[in-house]
Amino acid sequence: MEDFEQKTTAELLKMHASIMEELRNRNVLRSANNPTGDLAEYLFCTAFGWDQASNSVKGLDAVDAGGVRYQIKGRRMHQRNKSRQLSAIRDLEGFDVLAAVLFDDDYNIVRAALIPAVVVKEKSVYISHTNSHKFMLKDVIWYVPNVLDVTEQLRAVP
Repeated sequence: MEDFEQKTTAELLKMHASIMEELRNRNVLRSANNPTGDLAEYLFCTAFGWDQASNSVKGLDAVDAGGVRYQIKGRRMHQRNKSRQLSAIRDLEGFDVLAAVLFDDDYNIVRAALIPAVVVKEKSVYISHTNSHKFMLKDVIWYVPNVLDVTEQLRAVP
């Protein structure tokens, strides 16, 4: 393990940039943004064989062989922020299923689920100043009818 305390800020940022670039080269990440969302998309698409949509497609991230449309969200819960609020959902009509995963501080998969859009609509809150919906991925979601726990399928992705 690296001794990060001996590194300068510039050295740490350079390492971060290099790691992000290597993850893009491995097709784990697709953008230069925070890796959580890209990692979630990679895991779900790899685990289930979904076709990933291009970054410019509004309201969905992937489609399966049967034409089911998926919005994919990930949340990294860390020691400074344990929130389970997923990133903004801007189009509740653009997907059939929300594929969501919670990561711990080290990007280990805590829990993952496939949530029907009807459940997302029922349990989300509209936020006018962002023109989006807020959805909290609380443990109770796994007990809602028709929600599938897919934690082990995502953990099996190499």
